[in-house]
Amino acid sequence: MDLFSDPLRKRCFDIPTQAVENAAAASLRDGDSPYFLPSVDERLLDVYARAADPHDPFELCHLWLGRIDAESSPHAVRPWLAERWRASTVRRSVTPEEVLTSRATVRFIKELFNFFFRDDLYGALRSDSHLMLSGGAADEEQWGLPEVLKECIRYALDCDWYGYSDSCGRIQAREAVAAYESARIPGVTYDASNIALTMGGTMAVGTLADFIVSRSRPPSAPALCATPNYPPMVEAIACRTETRLVPLPAQGGRMSVEPLLTALSPRTPLVLLQTAANPTGAGVDETDLARLLNALSPSTLILLDECHEWLGPENQLSSARAARNVIRVSSLSKHWSAPGIKVGWITADSDLLAEYYGYASTHFGGPPSFFYTLIEVLTRMERWRVTGVQSVGAEEVREVEATYGLTKERLQAAYANYLAEREARHRSLLVLRDAAHARLSQFATVIRPRYSINTTVMLPGWDDSYRCFRDLLRETGVATYPGILNFCFSGGAVRLTSARSWQDIDTAMRRLSAHVGRGPVPHG
Repeated sequence: MDLFSDPLRKRCFDIPTQAVENAAAASLRDGDSPYFLPSVDERLLDVYARAADPHDPFELCHLWLGRIDAESSPHAVRPWLAERWRASTVRRSVTPEEVLTSRATVRFIKELFNFFFRDDLYGALRSDSHLMLSGGAADEEQWGLPEVLKECIRYALDCDWYGYSDSCGRIQAREAVAAYESARIPGVTYDASNIALTMGGTMAVGTLADFIVSRSRPPSAPALCATPNYPPMVEAIACRTETRLVPLPAQGGRMSVEPLLTALSPRTPLVLLQTAANPTGAGVDETDLARLLNALSPSTLILLDECHEWLGPENQLSSARAARNVIRVSSLSKHWSAPGIKVGWITADSDLLAEYYGYASTHFGGPPSFFYTLIEVLTRMERWRVTGVQSVGAEEVREVEATYGLTKERLQAAYANYLAEREARHRSLLVLRDAAHARLSQFATVIRPRYSINTTVMLPGWDDSYRCFRDLLRETGVATYPGILNFCFSGGAVRLTSARSWQDIDTAMRRLSAHVGRGPVPHG
């Protein structure tokens, strides 16, 4: 049985002329770059001031939701929570610093995150008629895995490759990942000992947080988590060690690391940073990132979540990313529209991963062996692309596992198919993102993304992003994602995902534009 023995389907990504024309208009608005800071505002402080126990994250969550229901009367979803808010009184004064350093804050946002998905969006407010621009991932039916990678999964299934394996992943797949990551950073050479395959980015950060804290003495300073950030990842750290949130400003698609540099100390045990932020798509400039990494104490570990670093400029990566105290986390969930597959890898110091091997063996055994062929083929083809290979030769054939039975002709056909589909997919997603930006700019303040399929907007009239989500869903049937769920505390910023059908995007933009133009938002 040979890999790629049958011709691969050629996929097309048809983008309507209207979308292309709208995308062209977006370039006219590039100069409009609003400043965005996910800081603590008075509405958040008011919740802490009213809570009977400001250290109780569930009370904080219920008060936040209760205020929204109180302000939304007669459209309250849960009137008993509205009554709880009305009965509350101011008990104390609270500072932003107290909020950013409170253990309750991270858990409160994580509970609000859970509530959003479980109780509201897919619970009491669920409807099959909603236009779901809240997802944060591409529509898998339109922009799912490339055909080459699907064939790798089919091949592994036919070969019954789903047995036990190494706790850090099959050596051939790790070697392929190491070669790819080496090609991305000039002057750096990784090998298989620098790679551990994982079950996606969230799982990787969670296990790394547990592993790092369990192997260390109790820290004398808090871990630093830059925001915006993803609640499950931040909670994975905060539930294990003292944590401080560090809001990072963004403008013009670039996110500043200055607040992190200010917050750092030689005693800082751990830092978590998204190199491209969710929900804004703002990225850290490589020069600034190198400055941050070089400023770390040798004893400070930093987790770089690189999962959203796609659909943007492919810049040369700094060698600072390969330092011994840097742990890089990658995933197929966003870039390849496969959040349900749960596949990724960690790139880190070999000594640290040698210790992590024992942790993995004890806590989850190892990554799913079923996807090793996919990872090997993907990362080899990505390395060839990055290094400018247009046509495969005998050298590329020798790189690939011999048991696949590949010939030069079949490998070349598969590689050409992969490159063509990748380029067409990338181009179509950029067009849709730019088209959505152009349409949104007509009635909202848009935080133009540098990466990702997400766009963050601030709509006039809302000072609460969760209230904004509720109102828009009720009045327009368009589902958005509240910024507060990613620690964007202030204002009414919501995230929209543009990797949907153009028909859905166009319909959503029409509905949102019509509703926003109706006037001020009533409060109670």
